[in-house]
Amino acid sequence: MAGGDEVPEMGFVERSGCQFTINGEPFYFNGWNSYWLMARSVDEANRINVQDMLKEAAGLGLTVCRTWAFNDAGYEALQLSPGKYDEKVFQALDYAIEQAKQYGIRLLLVFVNNWDDYGGKSQYCKWAREAGVDVDTSTTDSFFSSPSTKDFYKAHIKAIVTRVNSISGIPYSEDPTIFGWELMNEPRCLADKTGDLLQHWIEEMADYVKSLDSKHLLTVGLEGFYGKSSPESLVANPQDWCQYLGCDFVRNHLVPSIDFATIHAYPDAWRSDLDITGLMKQFKRWVRMHAQDTEEKLQMPLVIAEFGLSNRFGVRCQRHMFKSLFDVVYESSILGGAAAGTMIWQLLPEGMDGFKDSYAIVASQEPVISKLLALQSQRLKLAIELHRTNQCLLVEDEVEGKEEEKEESWLFGLKKLSICGAGHNKYSI
Repeated sequence: MAGGDEVPEMGFVERSGCQFTINGEPFYFNGWNSYWLMARSVDEANRINVQDMLKEAAGLGLTVCRTWAFNDAGYEALQLSPGKYDEKVFQALDYAIEQAKQYGIRLLLVFVNNWDDYGGKSQYCKWAREAGVDVDTSTTDSFFSSPSTKDFYKAHIKAIVTRVNSISGIPYSEDPTIFGWELMNEPRCLADKTGDLLQHWIEEMADYVKSLDSKHLLTVGLEGFYGKSSPESLVANPQDWCQYLGCDFVRNHLVPSIDFATIHAYPDAWRSDLDITGLMKQFKRWVRMHAQDTEEKLQMPLVIAEFGLSNRFGVRCQRHMFKSLFDVVYESSILGGAAAGTMIWQLLPEGMDGFKDSYAIVASQEPVISKLLALQSQRLKLAIELHRTNQCLLVEDEVEGKEEEKEESWLFGLKKLSICGAGHNKYSI
């Protein structure tokens, strides 16, 4: 129970062409990243952070959270060594899933990290060397080619997907609280700039996941950099080096077992040479080109699975950039397009200063961003309802009426919404 309200039964999120659906109806979502849900659930004294975050997110209308289903070696590790797990930490993940369910929130669970944080592919290579396997020590990209690391990774996938929740008794593979699976956070393979090695790994691992679980959706976890398969789209890459990372947005997603595409967006991290005007231009081109290519070339939903602007730019610039993204997804939700969800990086409750990075937002301390998030949630909820009832939406150019409505429109740049009558089959944007 959350706030004394009965939690409605969840249905599995499915895919129909370019749209997510639940029980046959379109599903567009406003979400966020809190990668630490499992980590903060290990110690019962810290579980209040998980409860507070989920409660705050639900209050903002957020419905999907992206979080880690891995912690390889190190402090409070889930996977202590290949195939050996700490049951207490696994029960922490059980707890995070059950808590999310109580607030009507779904989780996108990530299997492993490209980076060293929480273990990642480097830890798998280390395990292989410790087992006497001849693994190239010059690169962690051996993770993608070594039979041993691939077997270790498959065993981890199986351990997660087939896990039976110790609280609910429901296998993860049968739990609609789980939105879907992600193969890796931000995969790159600099050891093979042709992209073939990573492509083959994606194909193999995606098929393996689906052999264990056909009910949940699956994505790769890409940042979205274009490669040689889309020369006409290379202009959207932040810089020239992005095409040589061994990943390819279009090619990597054109795998039969992959259900939806992702991109990440950190314009100031990728282009530190640009001012805010240049960053905004680059950000908008990045988002819109991916939305178009996902719809036309991939014909699957697109999730902006991480996005942020450093706090050094201030809340006004953040609001402006976030709104431009929200408008793309909102328009897509009205028109039945591929841009289906956003997940801000990252939200924190109060009392977690040690987890802050330059993009972190404490929702209770940032009323402008919180209000923008809540308004986007309301817009998407309205759009879903319009699809369900076959109504159309009228977006007015001028906001009339109460002074607070005018102030709200000026502050957030959102136009006033009103519903036309039933019977219309076109939308006015």
